[in-house]
Amino acid sequence: MGLLDGKVVVVTGGGHGIGRAYCLGIAREGGTAVVADIDESAALGVARAIQDSGGKALGTRVDVANFASCQEMAKKTLGAFGQIDGLINNAAIFMSVPAEKGTWQEITEEAWDRIMAVNVKGLWLCSRAVVPAMQQRKQGSVVNISSNMAFNGGLTMMHYVVSKAAVVGFSRVLARELGGDNIRVNTLAPGATMSDEKVTDAIVKHYDRTASTRILKRVEQPEDLVGTALYLLSDLSAFVTGQTILVNGGAVLH
Repeated sequence: MGLLDGKVVVVTGGGHGIGRAYCLGIAREGGTAVVADIDESAALGVARAIQDSGGKALGTRVDVANFASCQEMAKKTLGAFGQIDGLINNAAIFMSVPAEKGTWQEITEEAWDRIMAVNVKGLWLCSRAVVPAMQQRKQGSVVNISSNMAFNGGLTMMHYVVSKAAVVGFSRVLARELGGDNIRVNTLAPGATMSDEKVTDAIVKHYDRTASTRILKRVEQPEDLVGTALYLLSDLSAFVTGQTILVNGGAVLH
């Protein structure tokens, strides 16, 4: 028996990095992973890898900043499986789709708007498209992905930090609005995670420096987030909603 037997979970940004790890973890625990990504080939590749190893998955393209695209993703999922039990709002501009950096005065208005469209509005649009299927069955779990940086005020990325702080507020309101439907909404905030697909010496040094600031002094890996995500999606957390869990090896205490 797996933690997610019989559950269908949509993961946005599931084609790369931490999102890919969530999808693999969902499948390992008996769930069906709907791998949704703006990079369709990556989404299909992750779904194929899951299927090849005996798991259940569907790959699909989604642009979370476009409501019609989110609706199409939900429609495709329901057409294939007839239900949706979980949603991980993971897609964001930061790593796989790089974010522009600069001081708060240097960030361009275009970069600010682009970050907000994906990292904040995208959560809202995806939830609007997917949650009605959960409401029909009076059950479900939404996991919204924030960031350690929302709690320590990371420099040179104010637009990103603000977007990830907004995730916490979004989750709290949505949790209250969906409580009557027995749908839980929580926030998972990773620390700096080695999710880069092209690892250079400079990247390794950066993560080693970050590791030195933690209570648990090692580099955070995508798999470090999976257990908490599975817990929040599963019935183990049936009475947990409106909460924020930081998974960062003790870099920030909350």
